[in-house]
Amino acid sequence: MRRFWKNYRERHLHPGNQLFHLVGLPVTFILPIHFLVWHKQYPASWALIAFVVGYVLQFIGHAIEGNDAGELILIKRCLGRPYVEFGPRHPSRMSQSPTET
Repeated sequence: MRRFWKNYRERHLHPGNQLFHLVGLPVTFILPIHFLVWHKQYPASWALIAFVVGYVLQFIGHAIEGNDAGELILIKRCLGRPYVEFGPRHPSRMSQSPTET
């Protein structure tokens, strides 16, 4: 679990990415359960819409950060495609010149 949190912190350094995740994670995971369990008067499509909107917010955060979202990294890795695990703010990339990235 420590490894997960260390990786999470390293991949979410930009304040904009942190903000989009602060909003996007609850919208993705809590709001759909809220609609499905406690507010059954709303159609199930509201839960799906909340899930998708939450994910979109998180992807926007990763675009601001300059790295790929974790799910996208997994897909690209499986397909043998290049991916960006850490954004330009990550210490491992700070010493690189713009032509090296």
